[in-house]
Order: sequence, then C-alpha cells, then structure tokens
Amino acid sequence: MPSPTLRPYRSDDAPLLTDLYARSVLHYGPRAYSEEQVAAWAALATVERTAARCADGRHVLVAQDAAGGVLGFGDLEADGHLDFLYVAPEAEGQHVGSLLYAALEDHARGLGLSRIFVEASELARPLFERRGFLILGRNDLDLAGVAIHNYRMEKWW
Repeated sequence: MPSPTLRPYRSDDAPLLTDLYARSVLHYGPRAYSEEQVAAWAALATVERTAARCADGRHVLVAQDAAGGVLGFGDLEADGHLDFLYVAPEAEGQHVGSLLYAALEDHARGLGLSRIFVEASELARPLFERRGFLILGRNDLDLAGVAIHNYRMEKWW
C-alpha cells in the first residue's frame, strides 16, 4: 500500500475534515470514553467551526491516499499549540497520525519554536508519549453538561 501524502489545507476541505473528525471520534472514542462522552465530543464537529479554525492562520496539513481520499489532518498554531490530529477509521494502522505529527513538528522547528503543546485525549496520549511529550496535568472538561477529560502535554527540544 502506498504511503499517504501530505498537502496544505484548502477551503473546500472543511466538510470532508468535519466528517472525518466526527467519524474518528465515533470510531475510536468508545475505546476510552463512555457513549455519552463520545456523543458530546462528536457533536463539536461542524463545518463552520472547522472552516473558521482552519482559516485563522494556523498551519493545517491533510493526509490523502493516492486517489485523493482524505485519511487524516492535523494543525499547528503559531505558538506551537497542536490542536487537531485526527485519522479516519479506514486509515487505522497506516501510521497517518505519525506522519502528520512528524510534519507538524518539522514545521514547528522551521518556525524556530522550541516546544509543541497539546491537550491529548486518552486515545492520543500514547502517541504523544512515544514522541517524547510529558504530561503536565489532567483537564476535566464539561461538554454540554457531559464531564470528559484530556491531558495537557508538551515537548521541548
């Protein structure tokens, strides 16, 4: 199977990325979160929200297959905050998240940044730990009345 390729975000990607985000949360989420938590998390996916975030100046990369199908996406804000890193269920096991992360870290280094920080879900936490991130603490959040958590993590170089 050919490796996915990366390209910059295009404004017409917003609906595809929104769908991928929701499908990713619904597919992977139940491995670490309750049904109620997964539903509240997936409900955050809207085309308007995705389009606004992707157009605010952050660096957004899209992973695609040879046919142009979207397999994942990730972003990096100018201050080193990695906000999104999502992989389509059909791309599970293809190292798409690792590919996206490596490119985002390279971008951060190219900007002269000395750290990346993230709020990682239970699901993403191991990926970041394998790449040298340290846990700073747990965030206990409320999504439309549903308690859920993630972890503040950072990596310095």
